[in-house]
Amino acid sequence: MKTNIFYHAGCTVCKSAENEILQLTKGDNLEIVHLGDQPERIQNAEKEGVKSVPAIVTSSGTVLHINYGASLEDLKN
Repeated sequence: MKTNIFYHAGCTVCKSAENEILQLTKGDNLEIVHLGDQPERIQNAEKEGVKSVPAIVTSSGTVLHINYGASLEDLKN
């Protein structure tokens, strides 16, 4: 089964969204990627269609952008 991936950058908005996603999913079938700690994953997030974080890429490949914390371009700098 393909995993849902929650991308974030560690900001307040992102951490709040992470807490909500964890409560909703109970962490089942969920990978959490902190792009500030794992900048090598930014390129993969872009390929999946992520434009800003926090965002979740569902197991079916749908990208759900949650609120607006930071663009991926901001994370590259």
